[in-house]
Amino acid sequence: MTLQTIVTTEFDVKQARINALLSMHQLDGLLLQKVSSFAWATCGAGSYVNIANGQGEASLLILPSARYLITNNIEAPRLEREENLSDQNWEFCVVPWYEIQDVIGKLAHGLNLGADGPYKGTTDLSLEMPHLRAALTTEEDERFKTLGCLCAEAMNAAVRSVRPGQSEYQIAARLAQETESRGVQAVVNLIATDDRISNFRHPLPTSKKLERYAMLILCGRQRGLICSITRFIHFGRIPEDVRRKAQSVAEIDAILINASRPDRSLSEIFQKAVTAYAKAGYPYEWTRHHQGGLAGYEPREVTANPNSKEVVSVGQAYAWNPSIPGAKSEDTILVGTETNKILTAIPDWPTVTINIDNHPLERPMILEMV
Repeated sequence: MTLQTIVTTEFDVKQARINALLSMHQLDGLLLQKVSSFAWATCGAGSYVNIANGQGEASLLILPSARYLITNNIEAPRLEREENLSDQNWEFCVVPWYEIQDVIGKLAHGLNLGADGPYKGTTDLSLEMPHLRAALTTEEDERFKTLGCLCAEAMNAAVRSVRPGQSEYQIAARLAQETESRGVQAVVNLIATDDRISNFRHPLPTSKKLERYAMLILCGRQRGLICSITRFIHFGRIPEDVRRKAQSVAEIDAILINASRPDRSLSEIFQKAVTAYAKAGYPYEWTRHHQGGLAGYEPREVTANPNSKEVVSVGQAYAWNPSIPGAKSEDTILVGTETNKILTAIPDWPTVTINIDNHPLERPMILEMV
Protein backbone atom coordinates (compact mmCIF):
# COMPACT_ATOMS: atom_id res chain seq x y z
CA MET A 1 0.00 0.00 0.00
CA THR A 2 1.33 3.39 -0.91
CA LEU A 3 1.16 5.97 1.85
CA GLN A 4 0.49 9.52 0.69
CA THR A 5 1.26 12.46 2.94
CA ILE A 6 -1.32 15.20 2.65
CA VAL A 7 -0.02 18.65 3.54
CA THR A 8 -2.88 20.82 4.79
CA THR A 9 -2.11 24.53 4.80
CA GLU A 10 -3.46 27.15 7.17
CA PHE A 11 -5.59 28.49 4.33
CA ASP A 12 -7.08 25.05 3.66
CA VAL A 13 -7.93 24.59 7.33
CA LYS A 14 -9.78 27.89 7.42
CA GLN A 15 -11.71 27.17 4.24
CA ALA A 16 -12.79 23.85 5.74
CA ARG A 17 -13.95 25.61 8.91
CA ILE A 18 -15.90 28.12 6.84
CA ASN A 19 -17.59 25.30 4.94
CA ALA A 20 -18.50 23.61 8.21
CA LEU A 21 -20.00 26.84 9.54
CA LEU A 22 -22.07 27.30 6.39
CA SER A 23 -23.27 23.73 6.52
CA MET A 24 -24.27 24.10 10.17
CA HIS A 25 -26.42 27.15 9.37
CA GLN A 26 -27.59 25.83 5.98
CA LEU A 27 -26.11 28.80 4.13
CA ASP A 28 -24.75 29.06 0.59
CA GLY A 29 -21.95 31.54 1.21
CA LEU A 30 -20.14 33.82 3.65
CA LEU A 31 -19.45 37.56 3.43
CA LEU A 32 -16.49 38.86 5.48
CA GLN A 33 -16.11 42.65 5.80
CA LYS A 34 -14.39 43.17 9.15
CA VAL A 35 -10.65 43.86 9.21
CA SER A 36 -10.19 41.03 11.72
CA SER A 37 -12.15 38.52 9.62
CA PHE A 38 -10.33 39.52 6.43
CA ALA A 39 -6.95 39.04 8.10
CA TRP A 40 -8.03 35.70 9.53
CA ALA A 41 -9.36 34.27 6.25
CA THR A 42 -6.33 35.45 4.23
CA CYS A 43 -3.75 34.28 6.81
CA GLY A 44 -2.70 37.78 7.79
CA ALA A 45 -3.49 40.25 5.00
CA GLY A 46 -4.48 43.82 5.83
CA SER A 47 -7.67 45.33 4.40
CA TYR A 48 -7.57 48.51 6.51
CA VAL A 49 -6.47 52.02 5.70
CA ASN A 50 -7.88 53.82 8.72
CA ILE A 51 -6.92 51.61 11.67
CA ALA A 52 -9.73 53.13 13.74
CA ASN A 53 -12.28 51.60 11.39
CA GLY A 54 -13.23 47.97 12.02
CA GLN A 55 -14.63 47.66 8.49
CA GLY A 56 -11.97 47.21 5.83
CA GLU A 57 -11.59 48.61 2.33
CA ALA A 58 -11.98 45.10 0.90
CA SER A 59 -14.44 42.27 1.45
CA LEU A 60 -14.37 38.52 0.90
CA LEU A 61 -17.27 36.60 -0.54
CA ILE A 62 -16.94 32.83 -0.26
CA LEU A 63 -19.39 30.86 -2.41
CA PRO A 64 -19.61 27.17 -3.37
CA SER A 65 -18.19 27.84 -6.82
CA ALA A 66 -15.72 30.67 -6.22
CA ARG A 67 -13.90 32.91 -3.76
CA TYR A 68 -14.20 36.63 -4.47
CA LEU A 69 -12.20 39.58 -3.19
CA ILE A 70 -14.22 42.77 -3.63
CA THR A 71 -12.42 46.11 -3.42
CA ASN A 72 -11.82 49.39 -5.21
CA ASN A 73 -9.14 50.30 -7.72
CA ILE A 74 -7.10 52.04 -5.00
CA GLU A 75 -6.58 48.95 -2.87
CA ALA A 76 -6.47 46.24 -5.52
CA PRO A 77 -2.82 46.65 -6.62
CA ARG A 78 -1.47 46.40 -3.06
CA LEU A 79 -3.66 43.44 -2.18
CA GLU A 80 -2.54 41.64 -5.31
CA ARG A 81 1.15 42.51 -5.47
CA GLU A 82 2.13 42.96 -1.82
CA GLU A 83 -0.38 40.78 0.02
CA ASN A 84 -0.15 38.20 -2.82
CA LEU A 85 -3.80 37.30 -2.51
CA SER A 86 -4.01 36.11 -6.09
CA ASP A 87 -1.85 33.19 -4.94
CA GLN A 88 -4.73 32.09 -2.72
CA ASN A 89 -6.97 32.01 -5.80
CA TRP A 90 -9.18 34.91 -4.78
CA GLU A 91 -10.97 36.26 -7.82
CA PHE A 92 -10.60 40.04 -7.76
CA CYS A 93 -13.74 42.12 -8.34
CA VAL A 94 -12.49 45.69 -8.65
CA VAL A 95 -14.82 48.69 -8.65
CA PRO A 96 -13.70 52.27 -9.44
CA TRP A 97 -13.53 54.24 -6.19
CA TYR A 98 -15.97 56.85 -7.55
CA GLU A 99 -18.72 54.35 -8.43
CA ILE A 100 -21.28 52.64 -6.25
CA GLN A 101 -22.05 49.13 -7.40
CA ASP A 102 -23.89 46.30 -5.67
CA VAL A 103 -21.21 43.75 -6.49
CA ILE A 104 -22.20 41.47 -3.63
CA GLY A 105 -25.83 41.47 -4.73
CA LYS A 106 -24.88 40.50 -8.26
CA LEU A 107 -22.43 37.77 -7.31
CA ALA A 108 -24.68 36.22 -4.67
CA HIS A 109 -28.04 36.74 -6.35
CA GLY A 110 -30.51 34.14 -5.12
CA LEU A 111 -28.09 32.69 -2.57
CA ASN A 112 -28.57 32.52 1.19
CA LEU A 113 -25.59 34.30 2.74
CA GLY A 114 -24.11 34.63 6.18
CA ALA A 115 -21.98 37.61 7.20
CA ASP A 116 -19.56 38.56 9.98
CA GLY A 117 -21.83 41.46 10.95
CA PRO A 118 -25.17 43.03 10.10
CA TYR A 119 -25.66 43.24 6.31
CA LYS A 120 -28.90 43.48 4.39
CA GLY A 121 -30.41 40.16 3.40
CA THR A 122 -27.84 38.01 5.24
CA THR A 123 -27.74 35.91 8.39
CA ASP A 124 -25.69 37.69 11.06
CA LEU A 125 -22.88 35.37 12.20
CA SER A 126 -21.10 37.97 14.31
CA LEU A 127 -21.38 35.76 17.39
CA GLU A 128 -19.91 32.74 15.62
CA MET A 129 -16.98 34.43 13.87
CA PRO A 130 -14.93 35.19 17.02
CA HIS A 131 -14.79 31.47 17.77
CA LEU A 132 -13.50 30.73 14.29
CA ARG A 133 -10.86 33.46 14.51
CA ALA A 134 -9.77 32.32 17.97
CA ALA A 135 -9.28 28.67 16.97
CA LEU A 136 -5.64 29.22 16.07
CA THR A 137 -3.69 27.02 13.70
CA THR A 138 -0.11 25.92 14.31
CA GLU A 139 1.09 28.67 11.97
CA GLU A 140 -0.88 31.28 13.89
CA ASP A 141 0.52 30.04 17.19
CA GLU A 142 4.02 30.65 15.86
CA ARG A 143 3.10 34.13 14.62
CA PHE A 144 1.58 34.88 18.02
CA LYS A 145 4.83 33.88 19.75
CA THR A 146 6.81 36.23 17.52
CA LEU A 147 4.33 39.04 18.07
CA GLY A 148 4.43 38.54 21.84
CA CYS A 149 8.21 38.93 21.90
CA LEU A 150 8.02 42.09 19.79
CA CYS A 151 5.35 43.67 22.01
CA ALA A 152 7.37 42.80 25.12
CA GLU A 153 10.50 44.34 23.62
CA ALA A 154 8.61 47.48 22.65
CA MET A 155 7.03 47.84 26.08
CA ASN A 156 10.33 47.26 27.87
CA ALA A 157 12.14 49.87 25.79
CA ALA A 158 9.32 52.40 26.14
CA VAL A 159 8.91 52.02 29.90
CA ARG A 160 12.63 52.34 30.55
CA SER A 161 12.71 55.61 28.61
CA VAL A 162 10.00 57.18 30.78
CA ARG A 163 11.09 60.10 32.97
CA PRO A 164 9.29 62.40 35.42
CA GLY A 165 8.13 65.55 33.69
CA GLN A 166 7.14 63.81 30.48
CA SER A 167 3.53 64.23 29.43
CA GLU A 168 1.29 61.26 28.82
CA TYR A 169 1.29 62.28 25.15
CA GLN A 170 5.07 61.99 25.08
CA ILE A 171 5.00 58.59 26.78
CA ALA A 172 2.36 57.36 24.33
CA ALA A 173 4.49 58.64 21.44
CA ARG A 174 7.49 56.66 22.70
CA LEU A 175 5.41 53.50 23.13
CA ALA A 176 4.07 53.92 19.60
CA GLN A 177 7.57 54.52 18.21
CA GLU A 178 9.03 51.43 19.88
CA THR A 179 6.07 49.34 18.72
CA GLU A 180 5.77 50.58 15.13
CA SER A 181 9.54 50.44 14.56
CA ARG A 182 9.32 46.68 15.16
CA GLY A 183 6.68 46.25 12.47
CA VAL A 184 3.79 46.10 14.95
CA GLN A 185 0.81 48.46 15.01
CA ALA A 186 -0.10 50.03 18.34
CA VAL A 187 -3.86 49.67 17.91
CA VAL A 188 -4.42 50.41 21.61
CA ASN A 189 -2.03 52.84 23.32
CA LEU A 190 -3.26 53.97 26.74
CA ILE A 191 -1.25 55.95 29.28
CA ALA A 192 -2.05 57.10 32.80
CA THR A 193 0.14 58.83 35.36
CA ASP A 194 -0.20 59.24 39.10
CA ASP A 195 -3.84 59.74 40.23
CA ARG A 196 -5.24 59.00 36.76
CA ILE A 197 -4.16 55.35 37.23
CA SER A 198 -6.67 54.98 40.06
CA ASN A 199 -9.37 57.07 38.44
CA PHE A 200 -9.63 55.56 34.95
CA ARG A 201 -9.44 51.98 33.67
CA HIS A 202 -9.12 53.07 30.01
CA PRO A 203 -6.96 56.19 30.24
CA LEU A 204 -6.56 57.97 26.92
CA PRO A 205 -3.27 59.91 27.12
CA THR A 206 -3.46 63.58 28.07
CA SER A 207 -1.11 66.53 28.53
CA LYS A 208 -0.71 65.66 32.22
CA LYS A 209 2.96 65.36 33.23
CA LEU A 210 4.35 62.40 35.12
CA GLU A 211 5.33 62.93 38.72
CA ARG A 212 6.08 59.45 40.08
CA TYR A 213 3.83 56.65 38.79
CA ALA A 214 3.00 55.63 35.20
CA MET A 215 0.94 52.88 33.56
CA LEU A 216 1.49 51.90 29.91
CA ILE A 217 -1.04 49.70 28.06
CA LEU A 218 -0.41 48.26 24.61
CA CYS A 219 -2.38 46.13 22.17
CA GLY A 220 -0.03 45.42 19.27
CA ARG A 221 -1.17 44.01 15.93
CA GLN A 222 0.87 42.19 13.30
CA ARG A 223 -0.61 40.21 10.39
CA GLY A 224 -3.98 40.58 12.05
CA LEU A 225 -3.14 38.96 15.39
CA ILE A 226 -3.20 41.13 18.52
CA CYS A 227 -1.19 40.83 21.76
CA SER A 228 -1.99 42.77 24.94
CA ILE A 229 0.44 43.86 27.66
CA THR A 230 0.45 46.35 30.57
CA ARG A 231 3.40 47.53 32.67
CA PHE A 232 4.03 50.09 35.43
CA ILE A 233 6.97 52.23 36.51
CA HIS A 234 7.37 54.17 39.78
CA PHE A 235 10.02 56.77 40.60
CA GLY A 236 10.98 56.60 44.25
CA ARG A 237 9.92 54.04 46.81
CA ILE A 238 6.60 52.42 45.99
CA PRO A 239 3.98 53.27 48.63
CA GLU A 240 2.90 50.24 50.61
CA ASP A 241 -0.74 50.47 49.55
CA VAL A 242 0.27 50.51 45.88
CA ARG A 243 2.62 47.57 46.39
CA ARG A 244 -0.14 45.64 48.13
CA LYS A 245 -2.56 46.28 45.25
CA ALA A 246 0.06 45.18 42.71
CA GLN A 247 0.57 41.97 44.67
CA SER A 248 -3.19 41.35 44.75
CA VAL A 249 -3.74 41.72 41.00
CA ALA A 250 -0.65 39.58 40.36
CA GLU A 251 -2.20 36.80 42.45
CA ILE A 252 -5.57 37.09 40.70
CA ASP A 253 -3.85 37.06 37.32
CA ALA A 254 -1.86 33.97 38.27
CA ILE A 255 -5.09 32.21 39.26
CA LEU A 256 -6.67 33.07 35.90
CA ILE A 257 -3.63 31.95 33.92
CA ASN A 258 -3.27 28.72 35.86
CA ALA A 259 -6.97 27.94 35.39
CA SER A 260 -6.86 28.53 31.62
CA ARG A 261 -6.38 24.90 30.74
CA PRO A 262 -8.10 22.64 28.19
CA ASP A 263 -11.74 21.72 28.84
CA ARG A 264 -12.22 24.41 31.50
CA SER A 265 -15.18 26.71 30.84
CA LEU A 266 -14.66 30.46 30.92
CA SER A 267 -17.43 30.79 33.50
CA GLU A 268 -15.55 28.41 35.80
CA ILE A 269 -12.34 30.38 35.33
CA PHE A 270 -14.18 33.66 35.85
CA GLN A 271 -15.63 32.44 39.14
CA LYS A 272 -12.11 31.73 40.40
CA ALA A 273 -11.28 35.38 39.77
CA VAL A 274 -14.39 36.55 41.60
CA THR A 275 -13.40 34.44 44.60
CA ALA A 276 -9.83 35.75 44.46
CA TYR A 277 -10.98 39.37 44.41
CA ALA A 278 -13.04 38.77 47.53
CA LYS A 279 -10.17 36.99 49.27
CA ALA A 280 -7.88 39.92 48.49
CA GLY A 281 -10.34 42.34 50.06
CA TYR A 282 -11.78 43.80 46.84
CA PRO A 283 -15.05 41.87 46.38
CA TYR A 284 -16.68 44.24 43.89
CA GLU A 285 -13.76 45.33 41.74
CA TRP A 286 -14.45 42.66 39.12
CA THR A 287 -17.74 44.46 38.39
CA ARG A 288 -15.95 47.71 37.50
CA HIS A 289 -13.94 46.40 34.54
CA HIS A 290 -13.91 43.30 32.38
CA GLN A 291 -11.34 40.63 33.24
CA GLY A 292 -10.19 39.84 29.69
CA GLY A 293 -10.61 36.59 27.83
CA LEU A 294 -9.99 34.91 24.50
CA ALA A 295 -7.57 36.75 22.18
CA GLY A 296 -6.97 36.49 18.45
CA TYR A 297 -7.67 38.93 15.64
CA GLU A 298 -9.37 41.28 18.09
CA PRO A 299 -7.86 42.30 21.45
CA ARG A 300 -10.60 40.14 22.96
CA GLU A 301 -12.50 37.82 20.64
CA VAL A 302 -14.61 36.71 23.61
CA THR A 303 -14.73 38.60 26.90
CA ALA A 304 -15.29 36.24 29.80
CA ASN A 305 -18.27 36.75 32.10
CA PRO A 306 -20.08 34.73 34.79
CA ASN A 307 -22.22 32.99 32.16
CA SER A 308 -19.62 32.23 29.49
CA LYS A 309 -20.11 28.77 27.96
CA GLU A 310 -16.87 28.74 25.96
CA VAL A 311 -14.34 26.02 26.78
CA VAL A 312 -10.55 26.42 26.69
CA SER A 313 -8.67 24.51 23.97
CA VAL A 314 -5.00 23.86 23.28
CA GLY A 315 -3.57 26.48 20.93
CA GLN A 316 -5.87 29.28 22.01
CA ALA A 317 -4.53 32.64 23.21
CA TYR A 318 -5.85 34.46 26.26
CA ALA A 319 -5.25 37.91 27.71
CA TRP A 320 -6.49 38.35 31.27
CA ASN A 321 -6.38 41.80 32.86
CA PRO A 322 -7.52 41.89 36.50
CA SER A 323 -7.41 45.38 37.97
CA ILE A 324 -8.16 47.41 41.06
CA PRO A 325 -7.73 51.19 41.40
CA GLY A 326 -4.02 51.87 41.00
CA ALA A 327 -2.94 48.42 39.79
CA LYS A 328 -3.45 45.96 36.94
CA SER A 329 -1.81 42.79 35.62
CA GLU A 330 -1.93 41.88 31.92
CA ASP A 331 -0.05 39.59 29.56
CA THR A 332 -1.04 37.42 26.60
CA ILE A 333 -0.67 33.66 27.01
CA LEU A 334 -0.83 30.66 24.71
CA VAL A 335 -2.49 27.46 25.97
CA GLY A 336 -0.15 24.53 25.43
CA THR A 337 -0.56 20.79 25.72
CA GLU A 338 1.32 20.57 29.02
CA THR A 339 1.44 24.16 30.24
CA ASN A 340 0.71 27.76 29.26
CA LYS A 341 3.31 30.03 27.73
CA ILE A 342 3.35 33.75 28.56
CA LEU A 343 3.96 35.35 25.17
CA THR A 344 4.62 38.90 26.40
CA ALA A 345 6.97 38.16 29.29
CA ILE A 346 9.86 40.63 29.67
CA PRO A 347 12.99 38.70 30.74
CA ASP A 348 14.59 41.40 32.90
CA TRP A 349 11.42 42.70 34.50
CA PRO A 350 10.84 42.58 38.29
CA THR A 351 8.43 39.77 39.12
CA VAL A 352 6.80 38.00 42.02
CA THR A 353 6.43 34.22 42.19
CA ILE A 354 2.86 33.10 42.81
CA ASN A 355 2.28 29.45 43.69
CA ILE A 356 -1.08 28.14 42.51
CA ASP A 357 -1.75 24.45 43.14
CA ASN A 358 2.01 23.83 43.36
CA HIS A 359 2.53 25.59 40.02
CA PRO A 360 4.84 28.60 40.38
CA LEU A 361 3.99 31.50 38.08
CA GLU A 362 6.06 34.64 37.61
CA ARG A 363 3.91 37.75 37.38
CA PRO A 364 5.20 41.27 36.71
CA MET A 365 5.44 43.82 39.46
CA ILE A 366 6.07 47.56 39.30
CA LEU A 367 9.45 48.70 37.97
CA GLU A 368 10.84 50.76 40.84
CA MET A 369 13.35 53.50 40.04
CA VAL A 370 15.07 54.80 43.16
